[in-house]
Amino acid sequence: MFDILLFAGTEEGRTLAGFLKNCGREVLVLTATRYGADRIEPGVNLTVEEGRLDENEMADVIRSRAAAEAVVVDATHPYAVQASENIRKACRETGRTYLRIYRESTLRPDSSDVLVSSPAEAAAWLKEHPEGKVLLTTGSKELPEFTSVPGFPERFYARILPMKSNLEICEQLSLPPSHLICMQGPFSEEMNIALIRQTGASVLVTKDTGTAGGFNEKKTAADKCGCRLLIIGRPSQEQGISESECLEILKNKFPDLSLAEKEQEAKDAADKADRRIAVIGIGMGSRDCRTMTQEAAEYCRHADLLIGAGRMLEAVAAPGQRTVKEYRPQEVSRLIREDTKSRQIAVLLSGDVGFFSGAKKLLRVLPEQTEVMSGISSLIYFCGKLRESWDDVCITSSHGRDCNLIGEICRNEKVFSILGTEDAVRNLCRSLLDYGMTDLRIEIGENLSYPEEKVLHGTPEDFVNYSGSALSVLLVHNPKPDCFVTQGIPDESFERDKVPMTKEEIREISVSKLRLTDRSVVYDVGAGSGSVSVETALRAREGKVFAIEKNPVAVQLLHRNRKKFRADNLQIVEGLAPEALEELPAPTHAFIGGSSGNLKDILRILLKKNPRVRVVINCITLETVGEALDAMKTLSLGHTDIVSVSVARAKKAGPYHMMMGQNPVYILSADGEPDGQQE
Repeated sequence: MFDILLFAGTEEGRTLAGFLKNCGREVLVLTATRYGADRIEPGVNLTVEEGRLDENEMADVIRSRAAAEAVVVDATHPYAVQASENIRKACRETGRTYLRIYRESTLRPDSSDVLVSSPAEAAAWLKEHPEGKVLLTTGSKELPEFTSVPGFPERFYARILPMKSNLEICEQLSLPPSHLICMQGPFSEEMNIALIRQTGASVLVTKDTGTAGGFNEKKTAADKCGCRLLIIGRPSQEQGISESECLEILKNKFPDLSLAEKEQEAKDAADKADRRIAVIGIGMGSRDCRTMTQEAAEYCRHADLLIGAGRMLEAVAAPGQRTVKEYRPQEVSRLIREDTKSRQIAVLLSGDVGFFSGAKKLLRVLPEQTEVMSGISSLIYFCGKLRESWDDVCITSSHGRDCNLIGEICRNEKVFSILGTEDAVRNLCRSLLDYGMTDLRIEIGENLSYPEEKVLHGTPEDFVNYSGSALSVLLVHNPKPDCFVTQGIPDESFERDKVPMTKEEIREISVSKLRLTDRSVVYDVGAGSGSVSVETALRAREGKVFAIEKNPVAVQLLHRNRKKFRADNLQIVEGLAPEALEELPAPTHAFIGGSSGNLKDILRILLKKNPRVRVVINCITLETVGEALDAMKTLSLGHTDIVSVSVARAKKAGPYHMMMGQNPVYILSADGEPDGQQE
């Protein structure tokens, strides 16, 4: 008979099973699926079984296999309401002690999140908001609820566990393979960002899964991608206890558990005192380890376990040395935590641990005593090859991240970038030539430190058909960088034809009122010839600017001005607002220079995409001012500010200069929330 029955299937259940594995008491762990069972290691006193049980089967198991004084621990998922109710009822019927482990919610929704109480409510909300792709991360069991949403299955992408039963459900619902993401978590923030961008999702549907379920990583990723979070709240505010409280109750019930714990703690303390863990930068990755420090190479030679991505392990591992191919921080942490045999563990990272490295996130989840050993970064290695100093280099990476490389090259004499694809060099060089940047010197490093290492020199024209290794870096020299740090492009510098343009002085005040950051996402609604679009794109150099314009002639001017000022982070959207805004990512800032009578509808969609958006509106007529003030009041925008600007410019009249007045312009600015706080 078993002293403890543990219904697992969650991270808390797996952790508890790990503690009970060597406790001296007979423990039966029950999981609903083979996937759950495979993640729990059996022990001498711990038996793991899988299979779904109904209410009667649960009662039979408890009655026939649990000792009279046994404790039944319910560590099922917070959303497994029926399973918990069946376990609770079976314990009442059989007279066994019932403990429910309750996972604390980390839900702190902001005003851009949508909170619903069930999958059915989530589906209803999506019916009312038919725009944009949807990434479902709620599991396969909830998928049928969403089949009634218009656009299913084309509009939906589902992330599910890689299990046959889940695939069968998706097949029955006609979800195409191209819309399925079969992966096992936990998922990092970067992975969530990659999936949101890959699917083009504007809505991410999730449950309130807490820290253990990766909710925080999803929330942060969605915020960074301008993706709205649709959260299915927990089905009930049930009472329960924490994992640590459960352990205390079990130790009070079974005193020998405390003794076993103390023995294990003493053993762990002795092990930790004699155990070393190090995060190691292996440099470029050549097999001879010549870009590792001697300290790091010596440490790896004597390591009992090497953990890292495949390329790192191939470069460092000796024949027969134990390795695990893993790079995700939470999984690396789990591997180290559960490994009780290895006395010396090395976690391998490419390059240097402080240079666009995963070390930052790894160190958050690894023990405090973890050592850090630097390697030679690609920047230092490559600049050494070129006999170039790197203290005056602008350092960037376009490997797995967005980077306005054109903008950085325009502003800096020397720009270094890590590349991540075989066509990155030729795509960059073609863009440079499109922008007329022909007098640059480019140096490419490919497969650095490997036998097939190449260092190439040339101009953008030399590399327009170049195809090289994804393991490449480049250094770009610009002899004439732009040095301006403020807005202020003269009106005559813009291509304008007969299209209206926001004049220079009004433009500078308006852009200042936007309060841009380097990473702002800006809408320029009614962009005209693009003077505001260009100014904001050059200021928000790591962000994105969307110029929305309905006039085909103005659209052509926008393209010409984008090219002239090399505003590579400026995207031109031809169409009429608000309809043209529907598929765009959420803005942090918006400038409205022309609304075609749709001002209130434009503001409404801006606030729907980001309730904290910062808005600046230019008005010439008093009627437009009245319309703008009414819209701001109706939609509860806060920190409203109104400025009337009259500008006079000097004009030569013979030997004299006469001041010629221009029409006054009203500049209105406001925040999407009354407190004026911005994202």
